[in-house]
Amino acid sequence: MKLIIVRHGDPDYENDTLTEKGKREAQLVSGRLAKLDIRQFYCSPLGRAKMTASYTLEKLGRTAVTCDWLREFDLPPVKDRVTGEKRLAWDQLPADWTAEPGYYDKDEWVNVPMFRDADMEKYVREVNDGIDGIIEKHGYKRHGNYYEAVSPNTDTVVLFCHFGVTCVMLGHILGISPMVLWHGTVSLPTSVTTLVTEERRKGIASFRMNGFGDISHLYEAGEPASFSGRFCEMYTNFDERHD
Repeated sequence: MKLIIVRHGDPDYENDTLTEKGKREAQLVSGRLAKLDIRQFYCSPLGRAKMTASYTLEKLGRTAVTCDWLREFDLPPVKDRVTGEKRLAWDQLPADWTAEPGYYDKDEWVNVPMFRDADMEKYVREVNDGIDGIIEKHGYKRHGNYYEAVSPNTDTVVLFCHFGVTCVMLGHILGISPMVLWHGTVSLPTSVTTLVTEERRKGIASFRMNGFGDISHLYEAGEPASFSGRFCEMYTNFDERHD
C-alpha cells in the first residue's frame, strides 16, 4: 500500500482558500497525481485543502471522501508557560520547548504540562484513529506498533490536508514525537509525502517514508516554492515571517 499526503497550495488563510500562486501550485501537482493509479482520495473539510484537491479530482473525474479529522491541527490557544502569551500549544519557540526532554518522547510528549493544558491527547487520538481507520479500510490493521497485513495490496491512497495534522499522522505511523516533526521539518504548499508498506515477514507490515515534502513538480515548471510554513531565515529578515 502506498500512502500519499499532499499539503494544500499557497494559502489565503483569512478566506480559507488559495492565493493565485496556490492555484498554480494546485494545477501543477494535479498533473503529477493524474499520472498515478489512485484507489481513493481523502480530503480535509477546509477550503484551502478542498480547492487544492479539486484540480486533481476534476482532471480525473473523481470525488474525495471528506474527513473532519484531516482539518488543520489547530488546538485552542493556551497560555505559554514561559511568556504568559496565548499561543497554539505546539507552536513554541525553540529555546523553550527543547529544554523539556518530554517533548522528544514518542509516547510521553502528550503529557508535557502545556500539552495537558490543551487536552492534546484527545485531539491526537482523533487523528490517530482516523488514519488507522483509513489504513485498515485499505487492508492493514494496526497491531501495537506495526500493521497486520489483512489484505496485502499495492493500492495508492491520497490525502489532501495540512502540515500540522500531517506531522501527527507521521508521528503515529513512524513512532516519532510530532513535536520534533512540527519544528524540525516543513512540507511546503502542494508538497508530496509518500509512505509505502513493507511486509518483510508474512502478515506483518510497517510503513517506510520514501519521500517527504517533495516539490519537484514546482521546480520542473519553474514555479518558486512558497514560504508558507517557514519562519525568518535570519532574525534581521523582516520581510519574512517572525510570529
